[in-house]
Amino acid sequence: MPDSADLVINAAKVVVRRGRNTLLDAVDWQVELDERWVVLGPNGAGKTTLLNLAAGRMHPTGGTMRVLDERLGRVDLAELRPRIGVTTAALAESIPADEKVLNVVVTAAWAVVGRWREQYDAVDEERARELLDRFGIGHLADRDYGTLSEGERKRTQIARALMTDPELLLLDEPAAGLDLGGRERLVATLGELAMDPDAPALVLVTHHVEEIPPGFTHAMLLGEGAVVASGLIDTVLTAENLTKTFGLPLTLTRDGDRYGARAA
Repeated sequence: MPDSADLVINAAKVVVRRGRNTLLDAVDWQVELDERWVVLGPNGAGKTTLLNLAAGRMHPTGGTMRVLDERLGRVDLAELRPRIGVTTAALAESIPADEKVLNVVVTAAWAVVGRWREQYDAVDEERARELLDRFGIGHLADRDYGTLSEGERKRTQIARALMTDPELLLLDEPAAGLDLGGRERLVATLGELAMDPDAPALVLVTHHVEEIPPGFTHAMLLGEGAVVASGLIDTVLTAENLTKTFGLPLTLTRDGDRYGARAA
């Protein structure tokens, strides 16, 4: 059993309620620094709620939630959030279309969207360019964000999430809206990130097993706010567990480090 100080995420009997609705029900979850997690489940399963907790963007109704050894409800979130990199659809929609790609990334240093009068050091712009190069879009640094393809935008968002050298990286459905080519390029990019020993702990939320990148080590299956299965990906990701999670008889195939699922 790891020491609590070694855990990036430590959820114990976490409950989230909104009115009469229970969004998460007694969720236990532990993530260590070198682990790469995928969280799978249908719409309404509680995946985004769980990610918002891990991002310090909401508090649990019950139980305890610790992120980077800080307990939610007892920590200054303004100090915690810069230690966490996040990509979400809401953040993507807030990025101005006329913002230069370099500025989309560099403004993460001040935790703002849209460069205004804040000043950045040369080292900040150098890091932003290095990240864009790492994701194969360095040549787009001076382009307007709104002119990028959806796949290029996704890569820009991930580069932004890594700008502050976070200890935890949370990706909410990063492949949503991509065509097949865009999805496969992004999955390959995330696979390279997952296998980088210097990368932060990773948590990726998705609906589809086809979007799980190589190198991911653990999986959690969520259904109706409750954990169906959680642990090492080879143990958790089975046809039986997927059937329970999605409420439909499913078969699971594996080709190397990639998965596929279809109705039985």
